[in-house]
Amino acid sequence: MGVDIKSLKNRIKSVDSTLHLTKAMGLVASAKIRGATRAMMKSREYASALENTVSMLSSAKSCEKSQYMKSGKKGNICLVVVAGDRGLAGGYNSNIFKLAEAENAVKIITIGKRACDRYNGKTLRVEDFTYSDASGMAKEICKAFKDGEYEKVGIASTQYISMMTQTPRIDWVLPLEKTERKSKADIVYEPDEITILEAVMEEYIAGKLVAAAKEGFTCEVVARRFAMDSAGKNAGEMIDALSLEYNRARQGAITQEITEIVAGSGI
Repeated sequence: MGVDIKSLKNRIKSVDSTLHLTKAMGLVASAKIRGATRAMMKSREYASALENTVSMLSSAKSCEKSQYMKSGKKGNICLVVVAGDRGLAGGYNSNIFKLAEAENAVKIITIGKRACDRYNGKTLRVEDFTYSDASGMAKEICKAFKDGEYEKVGIASTQYISMMTQTPRIDWVLPLEKTERKSKADIVYEPDEITILEAVMEEYIAGKLVAAAKEGFTCEVVARRFAMDSAGKNAGEMIDALSLEYNRARQGAITQEITEIVAGSGI
């Protein structure tokens, strides 16, 4: 019985240590949520402005000649995978990987330490992802696409909908789709629409990458906060159950000792 009591006591200590860890990680995630959300909203606005500009330009007839509106080698897909820097975030990372691997991409560019580790990419933390990093990636992607290496290019990331809902998705950014959109304003492009489109594309891809990284990081910290809350709740329930079992075992041991003492005294 004594061995059982000791084992239960050690388990309670172990679970209690885990509970303290999950609480600490949950607090860290909570502290990061506000700043991450603010950065996400700013990057969304910038990406939206770029999308409007590119959409307006791609509606021009002259832009139909652009390489950015033509698919390259059929079946060759380039995918930028945005995952987290760490685990302990529920299904956040695994959901992105499942979505990305279903596409059978021939080229995978990674953002986030977990994605870099999985696909043997260059170590690049999503939390520290900068516009400079995005510009380098955008330049590489645009050059390869114009050379006809890829049929299409997409960004696999997680869309932030609310604190309770984050959805993995792929945003296909190339080739551009021709739109029927017409500007209400009288805009004159110099020298012409296709020249402006060619000049702005690297900026457009970089903006999309930054927006995906900021949104992905927000989803990661939110997912980790809820995962740690859930783990903390489970740990608390386990401690309660183990404590009850420990108290019963301890009471049983005490009762047995009393019984043995009484029996030995001949009372």
